[in-house]
Amino acid sequence: MRVISGKFKGLHMKAVPGQSTRPTTDKVKESIFNMVGPYFDGGSMLDLYGGSGAIAIEALSRGIEKAVIIDRDRKAIETIYMNIKSCKIEDEVEVYRTEASRALNALRKKGSTFDLIFLDPPYLKQRLEEELLFIAEHRLLDKLGKIVVEHAATVELNESYSDLTKIREERYGDTIISIYSI
Repeated sequence: MRVISGKFKGLHMKAVPGQSTRPTTDKVKESIFNMVGPYFDGGSMLDLYGGSGAIAIEALSRGIEKAVIIDRDRKAIETIYMNIKSCKIEDEVEVYRTEASRALNALRKKGSTFDLIFLDPPYLKQRLEEELLFIAEHRLLDKLGKIVVEHAATVELNESYSDLTKIREERYGDTIISIYSI
């Protein structure tokens, strides 16, 4: 696993040990950033299911200024800290070990908003429709922001959730990337 582009290009990152996470492949990661970037002029991002932190680190490498990474798994949190330390970006990243729904509620209470939100839950435990509705109804996405949802091909998402509209969808084997904006 490595950073594909930007200021950390080529940097190798550690994967979460065991089978608790499903890392996004380099091909899919490159495609995601080509669809939403590929580079950024500042801004903030939320990775609600952080895993190794690779997506947030890629976004920071490509110009995002601040990232919030959430994961409930202890091994994932340890891996995220190792990866952000190896990039020397501790000041640019906030990491929280908690459930996604609790994190969204806490971010709502803080009045947080994001330019990029990435949702890649465990395929068998996904609550994407609830999360997309919550994000839309509580205005966690900035007006020009985008939400990237990585999900199983067996999961069908609506074309819209409140004021969020699906603007693109791409399939990569059994994985689908759906992109929403306001």
